[in-house]
Amino acid sequence: MTAAPDAPPLWAATPERGSGSALRLMARIALGLGWHAAQAVLHPVTLFYLLTSPAAQKRAARRYLARALGREARWRDLWRLYFCFASTMLDRVFLLTGRRAGYHVEVTGLEVLRAAAARGQGLVLLGAHMGSFEALRAVGGEGAPVEVRMLMHTGNAGAADALFDSLDPTRRASVIALGRPEAMLEAREVLDRAGVVGLLADRAVRGDRMLHVDFLGHPAPFPGGPMTLAAILRAPVVLGFGLWLGPRRYLLRFEAFAPAIEMPRDGREAALHDWLARYADRLSATCRAHPYNWFNFYEFWGDPS
Repeated sequence: MTAAPDAPPLWAATPERGSGSALRLMARIALGLGWHAAQAVLHPVTLFYLLTSPAAQKRAARRYLARALGREARWRDLWRLYFCFASTMLDRVFLLTGRRAGYHVEVTGLEVLRAAAARGQGLVLLGAHMGSFEALRAVGGEGAPVEVRMLMHTGNAGAADALFDSLDPTRRASVIALGRPEAMLEAREVLDRAGVVGLLADRAVRGDRMLHVDFLGHPAPFPGGPMTLAAILRAPVVLGFGLWLGPRRYLLRFEAFAPAIEMPRDGREAALHDWLARYADRLSATCRAHPYNWFNFYEFWGDPS
């Protein structure tokens, strides 16, 4: 089943919480008082946002959690989801400014990146709005000799993105903005340098074609664009997630996904559906293992029934 390509993405209807000035104030407090003080403040801040978040957002979060947990989501589960999200936002302030002391990062699947680097071969990394993509930068300290560039649309950047760009001036340069004629050429050059091109494959932009595949036991719309881009780039594909395990603790997990995404001209739609189904299956497994790390606070399945 394919959704109308011109339908606006559901997540776009969810307003960004927090003004730019409030976020900048929080960042100054965190950097001025240190991580421990900021972590203590994080509890009342999380409670405030949880209590004042729209009812529809909380219903969507409960619906996701029930499917990831396999049981009815309780208030404590909702709190943990919001607190995990807030914790990754706080950590981004410190990671982007190079303050990594006290952080503990476990890495699994790094051999996939090292083997590709040894062959002089670039990789496409498929991620999701899960955990912290900024934490993936810490993999450089684990011996991965690669550059990582994100291929993404930049038209929806909000106050948080503006803040993070100001904290790390190199962050904007790490993004390859889609919608420009030279975007795919830039991505190809990164791969030719044995680098990694990242794509977040669980959220659509306006105009993206949506296909329904099973996700956590129910049909859900996934965008066809990221998988199609991965096929165009003709490089091995890995999955990568920076999962929050607790205060200043992350698991960076990589796993091989495909030697290349193949979409033959005959049967391209069926091939795209199959690749999306494989991605959604692995994302489902990750959500079940780390249910409080997935940050799509809207009706992801569409129909709230």
